[in-house]
Amino acid sequence: MEPDLHDQQQQQRLHSVVIITLPPSDDPSQGKTISAFTLNDHDYPLEIPPEDNPNPSFQPDPLHQNPQSRLLFSDLSMGSPRLVLGLLGISLLAVAFYASVFPNSVQMFRVSDERNRDDDSSRETTSFVFPVYHKLRAREFHERILAEDLGLENGNFVDSMDLELVNPVKVNNVISTSAGSIDSSTTIFPIGGNVYPDGLYYTRILVGKPEDGQYYHLDIDTGSDLTWIQCDAPCTSCAKGANQLYKPRKDNLVRSSEPFCVEVQRNQLTEPCESCQCDYEIEYADHSYSMGVLTKDKFHLKLHNGSLADSDIVFGCGYDQQGLLLNTLLKTDGILGLSRAKISLPSQLASRGIISNVVGHCIASDLNGEGYIFMGSDLVPSHGMTWVPMLHHPHLEVYQMQVTKMSYGNAMLSLDGEHGRVGKVLFDTGSSYTYFPNQAYSQLVTSLQEVSDLELTRDDSDETLPICWRAKTNFPISSLLDVKKFFRPITLQIGSKWLIISRKLLIQPEDYLIISNKGNVCLGILDGSSVHDGSTIILGDISMRGHLIVYDNVKRRIGWMKSDCVRPREFDHNVPFFQG
Repeated sequence: MEPDLHDQQQQQRLHSVVIITLPPSDDPSQGKTISAFTLNDHDYPLEIPPEDNPNPSFQPDPLHQNPQSRLLFSDLSMGSPRLVLGLLGISLLAVAFYASVFPNSVQMFRVSDERNRDDDSSRETTSFVFPVYHKLRAREFHERILAEDLGLENGNFVDSMDLELVNPVKVNNVISTSAGSIDSSTTIFPIGGNVYPDGLYYTRILVGKPEDGQYYHLDIDTGSDLTWIQCDAPCTSCAKGANQLYKPRKDNLVRSSEPFCVEVQRNQLTEPCESCQCDYEIEYADHSYSMGVLTKDKFHLKLHNGSLADSDIVFGCGYDQQGLLLNTLLKTDGILGLSRAKISLPSQLASRGIISNVVGHCIASDLNGEGYIFMGSDLVPSHGMTWVPMLHHPHLEVYQMQVTKMSYGNAMLSLDGEHGRVGKVLFDTGSSYTYFPNQAYSQLVTSLQEVSDLELTRDDSDETLPICWRAKTNFPISSLLDVKKFFRPITLQIGSKWLIISRKLLIQPEDYLIISNKGNVCLGILDGSSVHDGSTIILGDISMRGHLIVYDNVKRRIGWMKSDCVRPREFDHNVPFFQG
């Protein structure tokens, strides 16, 4: 007797189920959960007919309701084996091609699959659970999680760190890192500031002995090697600063024969002197400079694993600052050097085994947001990042990548690199604005003339930045949301020139525009012909807002992803986190 194909299909039916659980009415911040899974018919007891299903509201999908459709697929699989094998072969080729082009995604699925097998190798039902949070409560939720992650009860990030670091009981239990007695971890700092009008982002660090330590506000700078603080040595030229001047101790001064001094002075013309103090002089792109001596003192750090650590850090005692730098020092006390150089703070911490040499920062895109920076690899997301190779510079320990194409909308912008085909991008949190090489900048300005044909017109009386526009209605512009539609995104293409295998960094209009005090919209991209080497694209704070950016000095790569920068994102590998 011929077997009944319809009965076989009935015995092997697959059902899809979606369950949505709403949050309690008294606490909507818990969000709702969405669960999706599949079931085989053999999961039901055979003696229970389909109509006795305890869930009467469940209905099979239309494919399973139509026996003719089932027979069609059955006939296809039984009567055309060559066609089925051909389709299978094409599918395998497609998967292999995808794996070669997007290895990170395939690796992510492989890791996820291995974890799922470890959790329950015998489970046949596959479930995906996605936490969904109400958009109006999302920020409150993130702030609460940040407080929990850092062990804070009141959610006040900076103040709680202050109390914890100066609390005598806590300080007595601080782990000294001089003996290398601590496992590699991550240290995290809150940051504050803005692109306009202050033009900087800063954090604060406790320096000195626990009993008389002082907080100092430091401008975070991924383009600087040396961390330095204004000091009373005595001070020749110092700005008022956010805090009192640092007072160095003579026995803490670094000698010119020490390795860190040799590194700092490698480009300076100095006479060798083993017993002399180590003098330094740093000149910045705007021709400001800082002069001082190297010293060392305790830096107190809160680690992500909950412990506190102090370490002897070599830094600059700046007693003579000149130029526009003095304006910056009205709100800060110095510079936090975060480059790849051996004397930078992350490199010193990594050399002592406190952290792995990874630096990340996340600057919020909204005016009221701030963000955070971290050193160490614990807070690097396991997926969702776009990674590109870190470009080596023969003389500078900076964070650079290579770019093969740049465009404003559909209009191509020239690259001033080798033969005009390849350019370089430098990530610099010490620059408020973004700088383009001269030719690309001129092409961008020409393309932006179309803006004047819309609802905006140039306003040369606004000296906030070189190019500003006012509304033709003469009403002040209050938000970038009102004008971003008149501008186009800028795309940096990294790697291959073929879009299918390249990676892109998208700079949206809100990532290169500001609103001035006159109520105008101004272009935050400047002519970089006289900055750095004149041919490098310098990505400043304005274009890095709203992104988590990571510099992995261990694997020599740079990565980024969109983020609200409210809290560090630690992904649960089993339940991917999606922001509301």
